[in-house]
Amino acid sequence: MTAIPAPAAEARPGKTLNRVLWTLQILLGLFFIIASALPKLFGQETAVQSFDDIGWGDWFRYFTGIVELSGGIGLLVPRLSGLAAAGLSITMVLAAATQAFLLDAPAMSPFPLVLAVVFAWIAYERRDTIIAVREMLSR
Repeated sequence: MTAIPAPAAEARPGKTLNRVLWTLQILLGLFFIIASALPKLFGQETAVQSFDDIGWGDWFRYFTGIVELSGGIGLLVPRLSGLAAAGLSITMVLAAATQAFLLDAPAMSPFPLVLAVVFAWIAYERRDTIIAVREMLSR
């Protein structure tokens, strides 16, 4: 009788890929916590001006800051890394659309789109963590 491995075990990346992923997750997590979320949450002048230009008020700046802070922290927590990367991927697509259509700065859109692709890749490689969270919640 042979044992059938669980699908989550098959989705785990190899040792080298795991190191690459953790390096990216740590760097991007710190970037989103320090350079992206904190200026929004503490009212840095350029962040305030950008959100005033959008016209949605301070509540949206705080909401965006909390989303980015949560995503940055989630990238650093092994069980949440896949979900955090998926969420940040969606956030970056929305940020690119905001740059292109609401702020009339389409030249600024490629950076968040590249980040969206990187986060989507991290989410794909960390899909075992997403599956584990889904199974834990369905119990």
